[in-house]
Amino acid sequence: MAENKYVIFKINSEEYGVDIMKVKEVSEFKKSVSVPNAPSFVDGIINLRGDITPIISLKKRFGIIDDRSADESSRIIVVNIQDKLVGFVVDEASQVISIEDSSIDPPPPVVVGVDKKYIHGIGKLDERMIILLDLEKVLNEQEKNIIGEMDI
Repeated sequence: MAENKYVIFKINSEEYGVDIMKVKEVSEFKKSVSVPNAPSFVDGIINLRGDITPIISLKKRFGIIDDRSADESSRIIVVNIQDKLVGFVVDEASQVISIEDSSIDPPPPVVVGVDKKYIHGIGKLDERMIILLDLEKVLNEQEKNIIGEMDI
């Protein structure tokens, strides 16, 4: 049986995972610089080792209401989208785990739709359920183009 490794992170109390092969790095949270006229889910940009990197709030992107602001446990998960580094702010990134393909169910019909194409599946690990995401699909083509033009 095949198994894949996933970086596990939290938004509020929910656990999410992303294929470790798609993660460039997990960085400590840095305050971003706001960019005028950016989409509402873009927190801003940071300088990540010389690269201007757009920072996206997954809470805002997913429409999750939360009054808690970023703190010392917050992390930035950096992925490469169309040859551009993009950071996604999460509440915490806790571990890397292996999940057998046989322990991954497809997303239930209630979450499947045009805007949910980034949900790869639901990983079951003992009593835990982990929503597996494809962060490259979190943005639509128009949003990827806007992010790609954010070289400031």
